[in-house]
Formats: sequence, structure tokens, C-alpha cells
Amino acid sequence: MKKEKGKELIPDLFRTEYAKMVSVLCRTFGLSNIELAQDIVSDTFLKAAETWGLKEIPENPSAWLYTVAKNKAKDHFKREDILNKKITPYLVYDYSVAEELDHSFSNDNLNDSLLLMMFTVCNPILNIESQLCLGLRVLCGFSIEEIANALLTSKSVINKRLVRAKEKFRAHNIKIEFPTQKAIEVRLQSVLHMLYLLFNEGYYATSVSEKIREDLCYDAMRLANLLTKDKRTNTSTVNALLALFCFHSSRFEARLDLQGNQILYQDQNSNQWDFELIQQGEYFLAISGKEDIFSRYHLEALIAYWHTRTTVKEELRWQHILSLYDGLLKIENSPIIQLNRSFALSKVKGKQIALTEALNIDLKGNSLYHSLLADLYSESDKNLQVVELQKAISYAKNISDKAHLQKRLDELF
Repeated sequence: MKKEKGKELIPDLFRTEYAKMVSVLCRTFGLSNIELAQDIVSDTFLKAAETWGLKEIPENPSAWLYTVAKNKAKDHFKREDILNKKITPYLVYDYSVAEELDHSFSNDNLNDSLLLMMFTVCNPILNIESQLCLGLRVLCGFSIEEIANALLTSKSVINKRLVRAKEKFRAHNIKIEFPTQKAIEVRLQSVLHMLYLLFNEGYYATSVSEKIREDLCYDAMRLANLLTKDKRTNTSTVNALLALFCFHSSRFEARLDLQGNQILYQDQNSNQWDFELIQQGEYFLAISGKEDIFSRYHLEALIAYWHTRTTVKEELRWQHILSLYDGLLKIENSPIIQLNRSFALSKVKGKQIALTEALNIDLKGNSLYHSLLADLYSESDKNLQVVELQKAISYAKNISDKAHLQKRLDELF
């Protein structure tokens, strides 16, 4: 029984503590030792898995992990100190930095180090693909294989991105430190974009076996919430993004049936929504309106907010959503936003008007696009509806999506 409890606890601790521990070790010993930091923390969790299966789980598991990681780091630098003195006695190895570990693992320092690591990962010398890879690796503890699966690419591609990112850090002598006040706003946009992509990967999981990766979503929420704890990063835009995350996450339980099949928004049982998360979303949304800033995250959060208004008449709800999509297109006129707007337009002005606009969207080969066209053709042309559903099935990457689309197709015959 104790063994099973230990096994259940470790994944949760890994998700919440891994990035903090790697970050504080990198902050203490330098970013050039990031692989060493990751190895020390991974070994710490391995020891926890082995030890907690045989003994009582510690009263304070996090503190146990911190102590083991500190000791492993000290042992490593002690060995290095001895080795360096024996091989090159004229070089003095600086072991004193290891002494900082005793006060580095305080809660405030852990959170501060994690915050600094977020800004380091999102350094503008890296492109967004490298930032996301490094973020998943360092901030979320993903393996190379997990990153490759999440981003729909190969392990070799991910390895190359990570190697190039670390080479750039070394070439530019990048340190784990907070950017200047002037640079915070620019760098913060990269941080938020990375968290947005991370959450979306979880919410619209592209892996072939899972429809929702809740762990990714909660990682993004945890990191976004950390930004609200520091006055330098607790901005209107950060709160808007966190509100968006809360509203979306509130519908997790209603999005899948017992067999793991997708349930569309209009068919969900709203009684299964998490109304505490909705209230949290409302709280962060209210805070986000206190500054004279209106970002795309504000608009998306408001769209998600209106999706939770079950007591408002459907027609009025969709009018608000359509208006918000119109505003979003002025900020970012992307095909995906046009796609979502077309669905809202069909709810307000009918499928035929929406179809006319949707046919002009440049998203050929996108499963969601062909699924929408199939829905819009449902009142006017059954043959084209079938064709579009077949296309949607062929382009779908997720097993759950394919099953849902196939069910829609089967119901037409």
C-alpha cells in the first residue's frame, strides 16, 4: 500500500518540483551546467521512487527531495574539487559556490529561480521553436521523446534544437538573471506565448492517443500563476492569459465521455463544469481590466467567458462571441481565428452566410476546417457534407478525433 502511494505521489511532485530544483541548481552553478542540474534532479526522483517503495513516505516529501538534491550536488562538486586538485594542482577549483546550496532551496528562492528560468528560456536570441522545446525540457521535465510527440516531430529534430539553444547560451554567455525593466515587457510576451502554446498543446492534444493532456495545461497554469506573484510580471496581460486558462480548464470533465470520446461544446453537460475554476477565471479577468491594455489574451479570455454563461440566451451569447472574434481578427488575422469566427457566424446569421465566408479561408488540409465545412453544408448539400467529413477524417491526427468524425459520417447513412 505504501509503495503504491509513493508511486502515485512522485509524478505530482515531479510536475511541481522538477523545474524549481533544476532552476535553483542552474542559478547556483551556472547555466552551462544545465545538463548536470537535470541529471542531479532526475537521480533524486529515481532515488525517491526506489526509497519510498520500501520505507515510509517522508512527512515532507518536497523537503526530502530538496535535501537529497543538495547532497548530490555537494558530492559532485566535492569529487570535482578533489579531481581537479590532483590532476592540475596549480588550478584552484572554486568549491565555495556549493556552500550556497544550504540557503538556495528556500521556497522564495525556488520560486524566484523558476521565474528567472522562464525568462532565460524565452531569451530573444532563440526562436519560438527552440524556446518551446527548452521550456518543455527544463520547465516541465519532458523527455526528448515526449517533446517530439507533443510537437509532432522527431527526437533528432528536438535534440538539434536543444543543442543549438544551449550553444547560443554559451556563445552569448547568457546567465540566469532577470532582464532589465525595459526588456521585461518584450521578454514577457515571449514567455506568455510559450505558455499559450504549452496550454494549447494540452487542450487540443495532437498526440495520436490522447485528446486532452491535462498535465500540460496545469503546467502552463502553474507557471502563469507564478508570474502573478511578482510585481514586475503581474501585468494585465498575464492575468488575462490566466483567466483564459481557467475558463478552458473548467470544462475538462465535460469534454470526454467515459470511453474517452470527444463531446462537443453544445453537447456538454454544464453540471460537470468546474465552477470554482470559472470563478477563478472571473477573478483574473477582472484584474486584467484594471490597466489600459487590451491584448489578444483579453479577447480570447472574454470569448471563453461567454462560453461559460449558461444562463444567458444562446443567441445573445453567440452575438457577444462573434463581436469578440471580429475584434480578435483586427489584432491577428489568422486562418484559425477566421475558422472559429465562421462557426460563431453560423450561430448568429445562419450556416449559408457562414459557408460563403468559410470557403475563402486558407486552411485546406486542416481537419478542423473540413469538419466545419461539413457542418455548414449539412443544411444544403449532403454529398458535399460527406466529402468534407471524409477529408476531415483523413487529416485528423488524433484517434479520438477520427472516431468522433467517423461517428458523424456514419450517422448520415
